[in-house]
Formats: sequence, structure tokens, C-alpha cells
Amino acid sequence: MSTRAQRFDLLPSSVLARWEDFLKWDDRTYFPQLLGITVEELRRDYARMRLPWRSELNQPQGLMHGGAISTLIDTVVVPAIGTAYSTPRPFSTIEMSVRYLGPVRKEDLVAEGWVTRRGKRVVFCDVEVTTSTSVVVASGHLIYIVGSETTAEAAGNG
Repeated sequence: MSTRAQRFDLLPSSVLARWEDFLKWDDRTYFPQLLGITVEELRRDYARMRLPWRSELNQPQGLMHGGAISTLIDTVVVPAIGTAYSTPRPFSTIEMSVRYLGPVRKEDLVAEGWVTRRGKRVVFCDVEVTTSTSVVVASGHLIYIVGSETTAEAAGNG
């Protein structure tokens, strides 16, 4: 467990049960699954995920492609945001900035994402991405818009 994770509350078992299969869906494959992203830890307002290195994620110069890193950044905050709600709600990225701080060569990445501020409909998040040897290689700042429970039910997500 990371030091950062300890700052966030553990999830109630009912919430953990709703989110423990995140990225493990059998009925359909989504983009983060194609990249191989896996969940390592979930807490209220916090998540940690891993992107295992493989050569298909590289760009021609032998470095991990920035698109793979930005997908990890955008994905890690989803359960950090969603675990705070007692019922499913639709939400999506409305703004994302990524700062690439160093190259990634043949190493897994670990991303920690957390909520920094939660409004009624807008949630702000930060992300730090490190290599498996704890070298910080990227950071992200994201803003998400969150719909209401009734919107989720009307969209068939509830």
C-alpha cells in the first residue's frame, strides 16, 4: 500500500463489491482493457492501477507511447470518482492535462489517482504515474462532469 493511499478511507463492502470488477468485464471489451490496465487498489476518492509494459505500447523510438500513458491517467480516476456515490451515475472527462516528465522504456507503470475537490456536478482529480521502480514519469489534472442518479437510470446505467 502506498503512503498516499493511507490518506483515503477504505470502501464499505457494498461499494467495493460494485467496483471490484472494474476493467474485468466479460460481455464487452473497452479500450483500457486492450492496453492491459489492471486495478491494484480502490479506496474512497482514490485508485491505483498498473499498465504492464509490452512492446506494442511503444512508439517507433522505443519509448512507451504518450497515448497509453494518458489513457492510464484518464482511467485511474474513474473508480476514484465513482466510489463516492451510492448508486451508479454517468460521468465523463471534460478537461485533462498531462505533463510527461520522463521517458518510459520497458517498465510497467503505476498510476495513483485521487479526487482533490468534489462539487455537486464537477469533480477535480490529480494523478501521478511512476515506473515500477518509483520514478515519476507523468502527472495529470482532470475535471469530470457527473450526472444525476435519474440521468443514469434514464440512460440505462442505473
